[in-house]
Amino acid sequence: MNLFLGETSTEMLVLLQTLRGVRQCATSTTMAQQVSELSVPVPWGEIRGRVWGPDHGRPVLCLHGWADNCGAFNTLIPLLPNECRYVALDLAGHGRSSHRPPGDFYSFPSYVADVRRVVDALQLKKFSIIGHSMGGDIAGMFSALYPEMVEALVILDAYGFLPTDSKELSKVMRQGMDEMLQFEKKTEEKQRVYTYEKAAERLLAANPTLSEQSVHILLERGLVQVEGGFVFSRDLRVNFKYILRNSLEQSLEMQSKIQASVLVVLAENGLDRMFSEPSQRKFSPTLLQHLQDRNHTVAKVAGDHHVHLDKPEVVAPLVSDFLRTKVLSQPNIRGHKL
Repeated sequence: MNLFLGETSTEMLVLLQTLRGVRQCATSTTMAQQVSELSVPVPWGEIRGRVWGPDHGRPVLCLHGWADNCGAFNTLIPLLPNECRYVALDLAGHGRSSHRPPGDFYSFPSYVADVRRVVDALQLKKFSIIGHSMGGDIAGMFSALYPEMVEALVILDAYGFLPTDSKELSKVMRQGMDEMLQFEKKTEEKQRVYTYEKAAERLLAANPTLSEQSVHILLERGLVQVEGGFVFSRDLRVNFKYILRNSLEQSLEMQSKIQASVLVVLAENGLDRMFSEPSQRKFSPTLLQHLQDRNHTVAKVAGDHHVHLDKPEVVAPLVSDFLRTKVLSQPNIRGHKL
């Protein structure tokens, strides 16, 4: 493991309490068992998720990666400090959350707005975020736009921003628009029905590094039972290219707006081997150097893109130490509960 350490000053954590327009069904006693189901109303339906930890715990929002769901944190959260209250979301169009309305695009700003809707419903004024892959980029953008709200930011196998080569902007934006417009012209778009076994095979084929246990965890919220079998719950539109993009210059400027302490945990065989647009790989060193220049922490661990789910014991010590140092060591001056 390669580790580069730095420090960033953080404001003291201020928490607010209760859920407004949010349903929870609490279950049990230990961190592994103390899980609630979460539902936050949004204009087109609901954002769903799960909550771990004590009512008065320091809130930590958890954002999963593309095509995953909040189950991606099922194995990691029980290994993290039990003084925190972890709120793991199914992002819009994923897991058990509602799909966006017809005609809407999926984009990072839209996801950021969803996060803001959730934290407003939960009455959170100050909290931390753990984001994996796409969730890490959503977390980075949220932390840049609302720096006063985020105390600590953990980015798992991502860089907080995903720049696009300026020369490629028009091409990828047009591709995303064309994909959506072609989709809308289809009078019926029926999702394929699978047996559970075939659905597991498909998920594993798309993510060959996932363990068998991880596949079953993600399918728990990733499938919907229908007549004749199962369909994947995610919106087909999440597969389309994002039409709202940032250049490297814009990404670095946004990154500089983050006030939170930042920990980036990269997998040795992770994101850098998976970019859908190869030109994006060349921006990684610049993004990391910019983080280190601002005294943030960057660590590298052995594993693949889903190492936090497959082998959480590799990631948990880094995240736990970071939360204890940057969050739990700071006064919880209001002591409000979530």
